[in-house]
Amino acid sequence: MKNQILKTAAMTVLSSSVLFASGWRIPEQSSHSVALAGAYVANSNGADASYFNPANMVFNDDKLQAELSAMYIHLSSIEYTDAITVAKNSSSKKENKLIPTMFLSSKDYDGIRYGFSITAPGGLSKRWDSPYAKTFAQEFTLRIVEFNPTIAYKVSDNFSVAGGLRAIYSDGVVKSDGTVPIAPSTYAQIKREMEGDTIEFGYNLALSYKPDNKSNLALTYRSNIDLKEEGDAKLYYNGALSYNGGTSVSVPLPAVASLAYSYDFEKTTLELEYDRTYWSKYKELDFEYDNAIPNPILISVFDNPKSKNWKDTDAFRIGITHKYNDKLTLMAGFAIDENPTPDATIGFELPDSDAKLYSFGFDYKLDNDSSIGFGYLYDKKESRSAVDDSGAINGTFDGASAHLVSVGYRTAF
Repeated sequence: MKNQILKTAAMTVLSSSVLFASGWRIPEQSSHSVALAGAYVANSNGADASYFNPANMVFNDDKLQAELSAMYIHLSSIEYTDAITVAKNSSSKKENKLIPTMFLSSKDYDGIRYGFSITAPGGLSKRWDSPYAKTFAQEFTLRIVEFNPTIAYKVSDNFSVAGGLRAIYSDGVVKSDGTVPIAPSTYAQIKREMEGDTIEFGYNLALSYKPDNKSNLALTYRSNIDLKEEGDAKLYYNGALSYNGGTSVSVPLPAVASLAYSYDFEKTTLELEYDRTYWSKYKELDFEYDNAIPNPILISVFDNPKSKNWKDTDAFRIGITHKYNDKLTLMAGFAIDENPTPDATIGFELPDSDAKLYSFGFDYKLDNDSSIGFGYLYDKKESRSAVDDSGAINGTFDGASAHLVSVGYRTAF
């Protein structure tokens, strides 16, 4: 719709980048970051430092470095058990996806390094077939691809700064199909089908400071980007097409600040990381239409703004990297990740809850300039009972989890 070249380049990643994370942010993008549960800011190295902390690129070897990664994700089914009636009990679909990513980090040019990455920093897919839940979210998909050129400058031997441009291509699909009460013992069949996409821009900043040859203190920031999806919608009432025209909706890809510290104990490196994700930008979900909707029931269900009022969240991560021998490096991680959704505005499109993340992996050298990496992460969501303000939800969500497996190939020239 806007820039066909960027859209075409994005489709290789977009075709599979539908995930479930805390909110819809996805911190893990490479095999090392998966193996370390996202604790990969202060200790990031190689080509993927261009994404996780571009200021660290100045400490890479003086070579052109590249990495290609592929991540497989399995998302479990979520079970909703209503507190009042079994007729509302629902199960979401399982998801299986494959996501490719790419990273580059340049040689040194008089203290300057250049980087580039293609990643999927966020995404959401939730699909329900159960009659009650699909009234609200038969499908709710948000897919995001980021193109991120970066530049880093070596201020001194122990201090560097970096920045970059975030070019985001995103598309979304929203479908609902079910019945709603319109009078005592009277129901109407309603349905919506929406698709849209957008191209938006932001920035990222980073710095690294090495107080000695064993430790690194790092700070990174990614700006908020409002994703205004623009496209087309069809709304149906009792099987008849009631609206067919343009539509738009805006949701944030939130700002994220990360503070991390790493320390080398001879062969073992420990990283501690704190993330703050600024989800409070998400105040409401408001679909806008180019023309008036003639049906008051459809206006009430599909047009009136839905309050969200999400809160900022914290994540705490720890990663351990151990050089077992000259060829094999072992990694493990753990994280606690808060969810941003208040009980009052929880919805079937994202029944989120707090999570604990467990991970492990390795990197194996093939020769002096190349290696293969492997990472596995288990994201376990807590059960959550909630009553929302709309009256649609009064029950418990159980069983949400994700398994991530990432394989990467690193090389240098």
